[in-house]
Amino acid sequence: MDKTSPAPIGPPGQIDDPRPTQPPKISVRGFSASFDGQSVLRNVDLDIYPAQRLAIIGPAGSGKTVLLRSLNRLNDLEPTFSKMGEIVLDGQDIYDQRQDVPSLRRRVGMVYAVPVPLPWSIYDNLVYGLKLAGIRGRRRLNEAVESSLRSVVLWDEVKDRLKEPAMNLSGGQQQRLCLARVLALEPEVLLLDEPCSGLDPISTAKIEEALAELKSKYAIVLVTNNTKQAARASDRTAFFLMGELIECNTTSQIFTSPRHNRTSAYITGHFG
Repeated sequence: MDKTSPAPIGPPGQIDDPRPTQPPKISVRGFSASFDGQSVLRNVDLDIYPAQRLAIIGPAGSGKTVLLRSLNRLNDLEPTFSKMGEIVLDGQDIYDQRQDVPSLRRRVGMVYAVPVPLPWSIYDNLVYGLKLAGIRGRRRLNEAVESSLRSVVLWDEVKDRLKEPAMNLSGGQQQRLCLARVLALEPEVLLLDEPCSGLDPISTAKIEEALAELKSKYAIVLVTNNTKQAARASDRTAFFLMGELIECNTTSQIFTSPRHNRTSAYITGHFG
């Protein structure tokens, strides 16, 4: 397929920015996923680049979250999960039997739709993962707490409350805390599964502001059912439908001149 062709309609598949600035951080190649023999993703080819935000959009049941959970092998926790194809992180297949899965999940951190603070203080939430990784020095822990909270625009709101229970925070603050908890482990890729689905507009704006700042350091994958958020908060957008990748391109291209009629119908609200 000519990836630069302006044809409005064509077969499903990836259509990347013709001028990526760096090699992909993650490459998904011919990836299919099933649960209990029921296909959920089919033959997906997709590149995820460093220093970019990739939004994944599509109606419910299109396989968005399954793809996200495949990127750090969380689907392995489901006994009926099976897959074909490969997902390559920095040149290494993450499903290789020699892959250290806990290490992979530190490199590819995930934030869920519903924030789940641990039942401890704000401070202890942030240092828990670091202590599990063997980091004990108080100075190092304190620096990580402040740095991660600043990265999610939360430091000024909680710097005098670090010993308070994390459950005392508002929903939007809890979500940013969960993002900070992932950042404290210094991952390379951030996966976000509907991180703003239950948040008010002000909290949503703060999450999006944080992602705009964080993209210089991380490859970011944002699953969202909000097409307006995808248009605001991503550099590239991939549209999934019924387990297939229909189209992937720069966000501006997807939302102004999509190549496929199904993409156009979805983003204009004809279905979803």
